[in-house]
Order: sequence, then C-alpha cells, then structure tokens
Amino acid sequence: MNILIVYAHPESRSLNGALKDFAVKHLEDAGHRVRVSDLYAMKWKAVLDADDSLDGQAGARFDPSLDSRRAFERGRQSRDIALEQGKLRWADAVILQFPLWWFSMPAILKGWVERVYAYGFAYGVGEHSDARWGDRYGEGTLAGKRAMLMVTTGGWESHYSPRGINGPMDDILFPIQHGILYYPGFDVLPPFLVYRTSRTDEARFSTLCDALGQRLDDLWRTAPIAFRPQNAGDYDIPGLTLRPDIAPDRSGFGAHLRPPVAGESAPDGDRAREK
Repeated sequence: MNILIVYAHPESRSLNGALKDFAVKHLEDAGHRVRVSDLYAMKWKAVLDADDSLDGQAGARFDPSLDSRRAFERGRQSRDIALEQGKLRWADAVILQFPLWWFSMPAILKGWVERVYAYGFAYGVGEHSDARWGDRYGEGTLAGKRAMLMVTTGGWESHYSPRGINGPMDDILFPIQHGILYYPGFDVLPPFLVYRTSRTDEARFSTLCDALGQRLDDLWRTAPIAFRPQNAGDYDIPGLTLRPDIAPDRSGFGAHLRPPVAGESAPDGDRAREK
C-alpha cells in the first residue's frame, strides 16, 4: 500500500521525530511504500494568499475560494501545492503527525491543509440541491482512502478525559478528524495518542513503538470512527441538521457519531461516546 505521512515538528531529534522514523521503517519493512512530507524541513509556506496562483488574483481583490478554484481548474496552482495534491492522490492511507499545540495542530500543518485542500480538490465538489449538498462528509475526492492522526501532548491522559480540565480529547480532535479528514471522504481511524511526552524514557519509548507498530499493522483492519455520512438520510437537506428522529436525546459532537450496529464493536474512539 502507499502511505503518506504529513509530519509537522520542527526538531528531528524530538520524540515525534523518533516515532516518525520508526513508523517509516516499520511500514517499509512490511512492504508498504512510504512518502513523508516533512513540513518544517520543506520550509512549507503556511500562508494562503494570491501567490498560490501562478496567474495572480482572479479579480480586483484576493478571493481565497475563487482564486483557488480558478488555479486548480486551469492547472495554474503553485508547484508545491500541486505536488502535495499528487501525494494525496497516490496515497492509500494518510497519517497526519503533530504535537498538540494550543489545543490544535501547529500552524504550519493548518497552512498545509488550507493551501493543499483547494476548491475543486477537497471542497466545492458534487451536486448542490435539495437532495444532496455536495460530495462531502463521507464522500468526496479522497473517499476510499484511510487517515489517522498521530498526536503527542505534554498533558496527562486524565487532563483530556471526559471530565478533565482540558476537555475530552475526542472533542478537541473532532474539528480535525471530522472537518479536515472525513469532510473530503477519508475513512478516519481512531488516533494514536501519546500523553506526557516529557516522561518518555527508553523503556517507555520501546512500549510506544510496540503499540504504534500494532496500529500500523492494523491500518486496513481497524474499524473507522463511525461518523454519520451527510447524504445518507440522517440529515435534512439543505439545512444540514440531524432529522428530529435521529439521536433525539443527543447534541454536540457526539450526535454526529453513529451508534454501533447490533453485533458490531465500536472503534476505540467511539466507545466513550456511546456510554
């Protein structure tokens, strides 16, 4: 299989760097083809602006969507954007690896998403009508591919528990997993999480590698997070709210997860929500 790792950490000698190196070797030893977009090493331009089009602005003022659409349709995107889109087309699975900084991904990775996810490539695709609202949330140009987050944080696991001070990790990652990965069609696997990074010694690192190796071995066997598809009947269109009879007692992020079907086990990322 073809696997793309989009890696966002400025220090190659960090725990993230060591885990990335382990993942690449483990996957290659298993016979997979691996490519790494090391954003800091690439000196990735994080800012979306008019320079992303080789033809400059589409109108009198810069319009992010209009300019992105025109450049994508005409093959006039800047070369770095087109190369990353090519990697996404090539990949069967994508891993976004990053440290959790201020409750989100590093700015350089957010900038990768904003620039690479061009209009017509990752959004603005499909029919918009009273019957469906575009090919997104379970459909789209990246449907059929798998994606997983590898996230490290200095906080304790209890800090990110359902009653923890930082809020549940599932909720913190929801905008990334549901909004960035599921939106253009990825099947999103439960994340690989590392807490209390400063407490990692050689013994713990070995344990982490064992756990990560198992997750990588299971990339095509792990059940995806059961997000509800947008166009499968659970949502009223075009209002895009859940029908009154769907999860009537639930709201917030958890309402957009489908309960397990009888006899089906929920992936790890869903169990806390179904309790």
